[in-house]
Amino acid sequence: MSDGIARSRLAEERKAWRKNHPHGFVAKPETRADGSVDLMVWHCVIPGKKGTDWEGGYFPLTLNFSEEYPSKPPKCKFPNGFFHPNVYPSGIVCLSILSERRGWRPSITVKQILVGIQDLLDQPNATDAAQTEGHQLYVSNPNEYRKRIQQEVLQYPQSL
Repeated sequence: MSDGIARSRLAEERKAWRKNHPHGFVAKPETRADGSVDLMVWHCVIPGKKGTDWEGGYFPLTLNFSEEYPSKPPKCKFPNGFFHPNVYPSGIVCLSILSERRGWRPSITVKQILVGIQDLLDQPNATDAAQTEGHQLYVSNPNEYRKRIQQEVLQYPQSL
């Protein structure tokens, strides 16, 4: 039964996204080789927020939903090695609203997840580090930290 609930909710999310989503963001379910759509895997792009060190970057993110969605949050993953204090070396995002034990609520939408991650890019949580190097630079060497962010921005330009 939960399989139907997850897919139904994701189909609603897809419709809502198509009608109204933040400028510069992309979120679409995966298209399989046979042309069918897999609602359980979404390929997304989060733009760096204007006026921040992340501006100009368009960061790829994959959302992997389980059959237990929306009771359980999706796994949100940047590419392996993505530089950020709250992103594990595997690319998994560490954010309270994505934690079953802390901030997840079934009412949280795909749009809220993506905007929350965009906010996290420029406002890392120094008390919840997921990556040693990113955390150390953020806390102790802000200039070097900003240089590393610029490298990320250059690595992920807008694709036409």
